[in-house]
Amino acid sequence: MVKISSLSNLTGCEIYAKLELANPGGSAKDRVALAVIQDFEKRGLISPNSGDVVFEGTSGSTGISFAMLCNALGYTCHICLPDDTSNEKLQLLESYGADIEKVKPASIVDPSQYVNAARRGAQALTDDPTTDARGVFADQFENDNNWRVHYRSTGPEIWEQMDHDLDYFVAGSGTGGTISGCTKFLREHDDSIRVVLADPQGSGMYNRIKYGVMYDSVEKEGTRRRHQVDTLIEGIGLNRVTHNFAQGEDYITDSERVTDEQAIKMARFLSSNDGLFVGSSTCINAVAATRIAQRSEKGTKIVLIACDSGARHLSKFWKEALKVDPKITLEQVLQ
Repeated sequence: MVKISSLSNLTGCEIYAKLELANPGGSAKDRVALAVIQDFEKRGLISPNSGDVVFEGTSGSTGISFAMLCNALGYTCHICLPDDTSNEKLQLLESYGADIEKVKPASIVDPSQYVNAARRGAQALTDDPTTDARGVFADQFENDNNWRVHYRSTGPEIWEQMDHDLDYFVAGSGTGGTISGCTKFLREHDDSIRVVLADPQGSGMYNRIKYGVMYDSVEKEGTRRRHQVDTLIEGIGLNRVTHNFAQGEDYITDSERVTDEQAIKMARFLSSNDGLFVGSSTCINAVAATRIAQRSEKGTKIVLIACDSGARHLSKFWKEALKVDPKITLEQVLQ
């Protein structure tokens, strides 16, 4: 847990970042991947060093966490991902030795979509009579271990690191596991804590929290683009309610929508002023936290999730952030 000095000094509040990017695999997904693998082992669905394979469909940090942990625990990791995944993420997966299966980007309802391809691959391996190897599908969006590991670990860590004293918790929602698990724990211990979901442009979660409707203007007939969530931001933003998100939805008190431009400018600001080199979803959270601080009493304590490093976003998000003047002011960031 680190205090973000620039944002704190400029707003008069105390803004802290929970550095999930400091986990061994570089993101909060390490927690989820370990919990999922251990659950499969407890249920006897896989065993180490026997050729068993963990399948997952992911274009982000989850695949990297599974690849790392499968190596450590004696499994093969098979990742299905869109064929436009950033080069740095592909290189990391390859460096960890994951089996990579690239598929054409498609909607979740398409059988060939990368998540569905992973599910199908796991079943095909298990059903193959020519091998004793078994396949399991991690299913991070719907796997109950996702939110529970944050309820058992991340939430309690935040509570202790803040000495049981915080006013706001800010996080985005990708699978929904982090925000649900942390929020459920924190508000069970202090129901005055306000929880704000930070949402990128194109995602429907903001409207879900504010108005109870999962809808965004990019959904309008004739305007929908190839990506489900039309944004440079990776890791958060969705237009459906997952099992993991549903576990904590009732505890979320508000939402902030952040544009790509604001997030890109915040990336440059944090790097220049605090030496924090962070990824796109962290910047969404930081913009939301700053807005909250600007309308809050002095001394208000705000905790945000710092999801991953900027190193995973060099070819897309940070390519744009480097175009921003390093002397940018906070006022210019929030315009």
